[in-house]
This record gives sequence, C-alpha cells and structure tokens, in this order.
Amino acid sequence: MSESLLAVAMTAAQIGGAILRSYFGRLEAGEIEEKGHNDWVSAADRASEDAIASFLQRHTPGLGFLAEESGLRAGGKALWVVDPLDGTANFVRSFPHFAVSVGLVVDGVPRVGAIYDPMRDELFTAAVGEGAFRNGKRITVSGRGELAGAFVTTGFPFRVQRHIDTYLAVFREVYLRAMAIRRPGAAALDLAHTAAGVFDGFFEFNLSPWDLAAGAVIVREAGGVVTNLDGSAEVLARGNMIAASPGVHRDLLEIVQGFCRDSEIA
Repeated sequence: MSESLLAVAMTAAQIGGAILRSYFGRLEAGEIEEKGHNDWVSAADRASEDAIASFLQRHTPGLGFLAEESGLRAGGKALWVVDPLDGTANFVRSFPHFAVSVGLVVDGVPRVGAIYDPMRDELFTAAVGEGAFRNGKRITVSGRGELAGAFVTTGFPFRVQRHIDTYLAVFREVYLRAMAIRRPGAAALDLAHTAAGVFDGFFEFNLSPWDLAAGAVIVREAGGVVTNLDGSAEVLARGNMIAASPGVHRDLLEIVQGFCRDSEIA
C-alpha cells in the first residue's frame, strides 16, 4: 500500500516541479502578491497546487488534501499535505533554490514523503519502513556524533517575529559550537539535504504542516531523529522542529531546551 502511495506522491511532486520550471524567471509583476508580511504567493504556486490536487484526486479519491494555498479541501484520517512551492521568496527573486513537497499523513503521523528539486532534478523519497532515497539511491543521515564541527541549516522565524530573541539566543549557541550554519530558504530542501547527509542537522520554529510532512518521514527513514522542541515525535501541531543525526540532534535539543519549550513557540 505504502509503495503505491509513494509512487503517487513522487509523480505528483514531479508534476508540480515541471510547472515551476516553466514559470521560473518568467513571472510578471501582476503574478506575484504578498499574502502576509514577507509571505509571498505567485501564479506558479497556484498552478502547481492545482495540478497536484487534480492528479491526487484522480488517483486517490478517498484521501484528504491539505495544501498551502487552498487550505483543507477534504479531511479524513489519511491526508495529503502539499507545499506546491517551498521557497517562494527565492523563486520570485529568481534564486534557484526551491522545491515541491508532497507528504501523506495518517492519524497525524507522516507516512510517505516526496520532495522534488526541479532545478537539480533531484527527487527525495521515503515511506515508513522502506528507507529513504534520492533519485532511487538509498541515503542516510551523516555519521556526525556531536554538534561540534557540524554543518547545520536553519530558517529564520519570519511568521513569529515576537520570538526572534529566543531564536537568536539558540542561534548564537549553535553558531559557537557548529562548524557552520546555512539559511538557504526552503525548509523542505533543508530536510531533504539533512536526510542525505549534506547537513548534519536542521532546526526551525513555527513551520506549517506542508513544510514538514514529507521531510519528517524522509529524515526518519534515513536514520535521523525528528522531534519538536520538547523531544516529542509530534511536529505538525506547532511546526517547531529539530531534525538531525542522533548525536547532533541530542546537542541541538539540549541547547534549545535551555531557552524555551515547544508550547512557548506558537
């Protein structure tokens, strides 16, 4: 069952990615709007989402659908959770780092994930119990056992700027211990690259379910640890996430818990 649903997720992500490629660098001013403070949407987001939704409805009519632009179209215990363009700010400025994320959540738990990077033609996939892959080749998280010397990725909490002082305090401690920190601007790709061992770990506050659903299962199936700020496996409720190799996760969690708890960042 999970294998067939993974195939559906993979195709859906690639359909969205093909649409994004066709729009990249060609958006007109009237095709971009700010739906919230520093939160953008474009004609490309909407076209990608519509195509993915149509495909998923045809092939899995009994499953629910939640996506960034249209919200919840149908509910149920099993729900597709879709980001048709993760990294819209990058996309609208023609910075070629963005992705499509398609995850399947069952009873609140991510079970299937596909993240497609259309500019590099890289497809990251996983289903629970089946391992994680990049373009069909198995991937694993890095073998780094501690934060010291780690290559870490993060995202700035633009949706909850009131927590910026807490975030910066965490950032400072990570910065002082890690080798380097990067902020590429697409959480789904941060998670995919953590699963592939490019990054040793990832942390971010207040993401949305569509940012995390696919990436959570891919990192876990690659041997990583994915939790909220309290160390619980529940990451979709508030969108606070730490994802890393086991040793790096331990150190990141210790730092974060020195400054906040999951319920405080919402």
